[in-house]
Amino acid sequence: MQFEVWAPQADRVTLHCDGATRAMEHDPERAGWWTVDAEARDGTRYGFSVDDGPVRPDPRSRRQPDGPDGLSAVVEHGLHTWRVEWSGRPLPGAVLYELHVGTYTREGTLDAAADRLGHLAELGVTHVELMPLCPFPGRHGWGYEGVSLWAVHEPYGGPAALKRFVDRAHELGLGVVLDVVHNHLGPSGNYLPEFGPYFTDTHHTPWGTAVNLDAPGSDEVRAFLIDSSLAWLRDYRLDGLRLDAVHALADTRALHFLEELSAAVDALAADSGRPLFLIAESDRNDPRLITARDKGGLGVQAQWNDDFHHALHAALTGESQGYYADFARAPVSALAKTLGGGFFHDGAYSSFRGRHHGRPLDRTRVSAHRLLGYSQTHDQVGNRAQGDRLSAQLSPGLLACAAALVLTGPFTPMLFMGEEWAAGTPWQFFTDHTDRELAEAVRQGRRREFAAHGWAEDEVPDPQDPATRDRSCLDWAEPDSEPHARVLAWYRRLIALRHDQPDLTDPDLADIKVAHDEEARWLAFRRGDICVAVNLAKTPAEIPLGTRPAEVLAAWEPVGPPDEEGVLRVPGECCVVVVQP
Repeated sequence: MQFEVWAPQADRVTLHCDGATRAMEHDPERAGWWTVDAEARDGTRYGFSVDDGPVRPDPRSRRQPDGPDGLSAVVEHGLHTWRVEWSGRPLPGAVLYELHVGTYTREGTLDAAADRLGHLAELGVTHVELMPLCPFPGRHGWGYEGVSLWAVHEPYGGPAALKRFVDRAHELGLGVVLDVVHNHLGPSGNYLPEFGPYFTDTHHTPWGTAVNLDAPGSDEVRAFLIDSSLAWLRDYRLDGLRLDAVHALADTRALHFLEELSAAVDALAADSGRPLFLIAESDRNDPRLITARDKGGLGVQAQWNDDFHHALHAALTGESQGYYADFARAPVSALAKTLGGGFFHDGAYSSFRGRHHGRPLDRTRVSAHRLLGYSQTHDQVGNRAQGDRLSAQLSPGLLACAAALVLTGPFTPMLFMGEEWAAGTPWQFFTDHTDRELAEAVRQGRRREFAAHGWAEDEVPDPQDPATRDRSCLDWAEPDSEPHARVLAWYRRLIALRHDQPDLTDPDLADIKVAHDEEARWLAFRRGDICVAVNLAKTPAEIPLGTRPAEVLAAWEPVGPPDEEGVLRVPGECCVVVVQP
């Protein structure tokens, strides 16, 4: 087979394959590329030496059996026989479920997670969104310190286990989305700078020097990231990718990297006959990200909507620290604004940032499904000092209200694993760095970060302590006991309603009507014939819905239809879904 590597500044490159060495030659048709033919098969170990330096793993390695620092291994994707003929599942109408393989089950493997996918099919979600799978140091971590962007973390089961997971998901009718990180690579096992200008000091990010998207050599770096993305979608039959923190992708070129990536993914979708999509995490509130390329946008199909989360969180909890400050002044009003308009920060002043932020979203042009709505995510839970979920501080009634706003609201809903049964387990920040200095730096950095917010050092879990990960594993006995079982039944009911009622997947943001009372802490919104009323106060609320005949489709507590004057009486910390044809 042919081995190849991009090393534009090297004088010599040597392939080390199965105990033998071979000098590589310049590729006459591709500047900076080196190639050589050598006998190899699935599982053959190999690496590259640049200018007689140490043997390093392939930057485009498909497998790292011994972790980020070990030799690469050949993967012959054609040897896998797929069990399921899969035509894909598009994003419109979807309900996503964010899942971390290492804590979804105590075993922490893809095969163990696959054994639990029946729960998600029964719940009614349509897509599983896997947190990053690329190899990282040690066994357990969040996955955002990955380095080999084609490979699957070996403790999770490696490439073969991911294919088994995808096959099982597709067998159950579930699409699979993967979280990928292009804005930085982990510090351990990151040997890319030895091969070429993968990074540039022209820009800086929270993680150091930026990935090189616009400096000399950036053509190949962009191709490196795009080819990796296409490989996940093609070789593993994934249905979409979630792009981490795209606001940290520093790119001054006229053709933005995201536009180039979205065009490549669309081309693969057309070639494969399957709908494929990209979901971005962005802090910019710029509608151009999710606007079609032919209309002047970047062509990404959807983005996370943190404004909705922040407004909802502030309304539910009363928290006002950090970025919640902008939403906490009038949280129910902020929630109403995001439900009706998408963004809260749409060009207005942000006190948290100390400047104006965002851009107005044209409700008549942007489909509602292009924004993801959620009450919890790995970030919003795990980046709290103790990793506490909403279930640690809210009543079941308020959890039910949060679920109603997410699952009947205008945006594509996303759940964070375990929230569907109000999991009692936290989800904390944990690492397994093998570099002692790096491990200590992470530990102390975590403590300093939360000490600034008033937390004592002994109250911040040690990310390197295995018990921190163990505490974060879901307890699969909980869904059979109360109050978890009741919350789970509520989620199932709401998801079923979303699938059964066309008005709940209507993409027209401009058609949404929202009413609220800040002081009384209630909010109601109408989508077609469906009206959703939420009372966040402890005391009952009287919510005017109009005099059209009404039928209660779902309610957290027993609630009758509106009276003859159209007033719906909702108990405290309760929510109701009504149809008024």
